Amino acid sequence: MFKTILFPIDMSPEAQQAAHLAIDLVKQHQSQLVLLSVVETGDSPEHPEQASQEAVAALLNQAHSLFEQQGVQSKTIEREGQPAFVICDVADEIDADLIVMGCRGVGLIEEVAQESVTNRVINLSPCPVLIVP
Repeated sequence: MFKTILFPIDMSPEAQQAAHLAIDLVKQHQSQLVLLSVVETGDSPEHPEQASQEAVAALLNQAHSLFEQQGVQSKTIEREGQPAFVICDVADEIDADLIVMGCRGVGLIEEVAQESVTNRVINLSPCPVLIVP
């Protein structure tokens, strides 16, 4: 059902929690897993810890190792830009069947949801999005 699963990761605990579900889905559906991390660009990135190419590369290597330890092969992609747009662009490029991502805990309340990466991905995604709270 899900041939290709895109798992955008950042340094949040929510992304780490979502990793366990991504592992289960990949194993259950024998999917290809693509890990994506975005180096945020601009004058004031939403998540300053994601503004360093070195930090993002280290995060991807760590995540790749975690998945490998669980018996899941993955491909890694690092891009620059605004996270929500990059996530949706990559999902389209790789023909993803599902995006699995963590939610930073602000929920989907109307005032906050309009600005969250999660909400932007939900609204722009070319495929279904599974949000792990």
